[in-house]
Amino acid sequence: MRTALAIGDEELGHAKILRLDEDGQMLQYVAEGEVTAWIPSSLGRGLVDLTLEPWSQRPPSAARDVWTRWSSGRPGRPNLWADCGVEGRRFWLRTAQDHAIRRCSAPHAVAGRTYHLDGRHITDELGFYCALGEAVHGPGGYFGQDADTLIDCLCGNRGTLPDPPPTLVWHDASTARACLGVTPQTARPPTFEELVTLLTRCGVETVLA
Repeated sequence: MRTALAIGDEELGHAKILRLDEDGQMLQYVAEGEVTAWIPSSLGRGLVDLTLEPWSQRPPSAARDVWTRWSSGRPGRPNLWADCGVEGRRFWLRTAQDHAIRRCSAPHAVAGRTYHLDGRHITDELGFYCALGEAVHGPGGYFGQDADTLIDCLCGNRGTLPDPPPTLVWHDASTARACLGVTPQTARPPTFEELVTLLTRCGVETVLA
């Protein structure tokens, strides 16, 4: 691209936009597209601002808030996702998943270990998976975002469920019991009882606290 700019080539090729954290480390892939124009940048000598015609889907507006919370890299405190809306929580899970893939983090739960799920902010299905990822892998952790990916995370590279099964202590379970699956919808989200059943079916011993 530098060569094309230097000779005034009209064909500037394509580019990817990556979101970086404060240390310059890649946080997340954002978009890809055709570079259609450029102008000298006001941000510094030798820099240019590019106009990109994206091929890929643009990130949702909620991405900005999530990226702000990940600006220093993986979050160091739990529940930073808690006051995000539906789209924010969905994008939080995507960001946590991308981070786990890049770092080759083992997604599986350790057989026989007890994990503690902070249920104070689990008001929807997405919140359940945000909290579950943090229960297993700490702040910003990922452990699935639906039933299928939960099973994949439990099985890990072994392809089998942990034996002996892990135990999940679900604290403040009354919040999820009151909020999940109570809004009438054509394709409704799972109820609290259905999520507990899913955990049991996946071989997780669940203790409600």
